[in-house]
Amino acid sequence: MTTLKTSRRSILASFAAAAGALLLSGAALAADLPQVSIKTSMGEIVVELDQEKAPKNVANFLAYVKSGFYKGTIFHRVIDGFMIQGGGMNEKFEGRHTRKPVKNESDNGLSNKPYTIAMARENHPDSATSQFFINVADNSGIDFPNVNGSGYTVFGKVVKGQEVVDKIKAVVVDDVRGMENVPVTPIFIKSATLLKGDKLVK
Repeated sequence: MTTLKTSRRSILASFAAAAGALLLSGAALAADLPQVSIKTSMGEIVVELDQEKAPKNVANFLAYVKSGFYKGTIFHRVIDGFMIQGGGMNEKFEGRHTRKPVKNESDNGLSNKPYTIAMARENHPDSATSQFFINVADNSGIDFPNVNGSGYTVFGKVVKGQEVVDKIKAVVVDDVRGMENVPVTPIFIKSATLLKGDKLVK
């Protein structure tokens, strides 16, 4: 009987230790979520990236960030009540050489809610490259599987600078060179810098 009780205690102690380690591991993962500072001509926006639910899209975005790709690009499409989009061209609407398109991960359970960041793309689900957008409204209508069986991949959220997003969404826009909803005064991305947590979940 004594041996049985001792065995039970050992099992319970081992279980408690394992549970504690799991909780610590989860806390460490949360603390290591990558954060990127996007400094714009209207202020700073900090986004926290969900590397667990959108690993391919987070890795893709961080590759552009680390290479300095976004410096000098603009928010070229702004629709109040929908989203602000940037990361693809300069003020002359000249594009840049991009990496290969990234696989769509819109079925990850994340929704296009206000202040989330998602990848912009063309009609094909796996066509996103460098351009991203920040939702300024509840755009769950573009979640998986609402867009021809797919959706737009959310890969993070704004954790600082929501007021900057609000300022950008309210700027005056017009049609420019065949493009709609272009800010009359260009909104530049001065820099995009990784603040912490670039160790990706496999």
